[in-house]
Amino acid sequence: MAAPISNVEGITGRLKDILSRLGFEVYPLKVAWYNSVLASSHHLSYPEDTLAVVVLSTPAMFEQAFLPFMEQMSCKGLYDPIDQCVKHYITSAVSQCFPEQKVDISYDYELLPSRKPKFLAQTAAHVSGAAFYYQQANVTDQPWAEKKMYGVCVHPRFGGWFAIRALLVFKGVAVGSDLIQPVPTDCVPSREGRIQLLEAFNFHWKDWSYRDIVLPVQTYSPKQKDYFSTLPAQRLALLRTWGFLLKEDDKLNPSTDTQMKVNGHG
Repeated sequence: MAAPISNVEGITGRLKDILSRLGFEVYPLKVAWYNSVLASSHHLSYPEDTLAVVVLSTPAMFEQAFLPFMEQMSCKGLYDPIDQCVKHYITSAVSQCFPEQKVDISYDYELLPSRKPKFLAQTAAHVSGAAFYYQQANVTDQPWAEKKMYGVCVHPRFGGWFAIRALLVFKGVAVGSDLIQPVPTDCVPSREGRIQLLEAFNFHWKDWSYRDIVLPVQTYSPKQKDYFSTLPAQRLALLRTWGFLLKEDDKLNPSTDTQMKVNGHG
């Protein structure tokens, strides 16, 4: 039986109650919305009417979740601190809100044995209405000839100052036709603006200018900018200068920068 819209709102509402104060946003979607825009090789292997939720982090997450997490966990071994923080809070929220419900959680950094990502984060954000995924195909009369241009999501409130962190799939929870697919806000409607966005993201992504393609209501704090501007291999050393007592043999994921470009944000 399909879940009524009130149940969908109840599920997302419980997650929001916990995660929003930590700097996260949640958006529901149907598996069918996601699968309908992708090749079968990228489909989620669930019934089409299954409920899923995509989780984003906003600029507030760093101060409201990450730094407190590091204070609590600073004496324990960490792989990638941000990834561990996100996993900690999302799994805790799911366990607290849905102790009897089977929820499959996929994180943006996780890969299948084939080396493909477990889910395409920017596609999930787009079909849920969370952010508009601007791709090469969205530009008419492309100026790049045969060059491949990576796409990037833009949030209507935060521009590029956010990240897509996880996809939650509620196994056995079917959604009826009363859950209407939202249309993501087209923040960059002009051809010129889309060219500027994609070129800034592909050619100058380290200067973060693409994040300001629209006027954001909030950006990363100076401390957060310092963290993400630091090479992944050097971030543990930076955390030590901030007073977090990390083990000398802790290591960060060497593919962090590459995965960030594929998924859109860090």
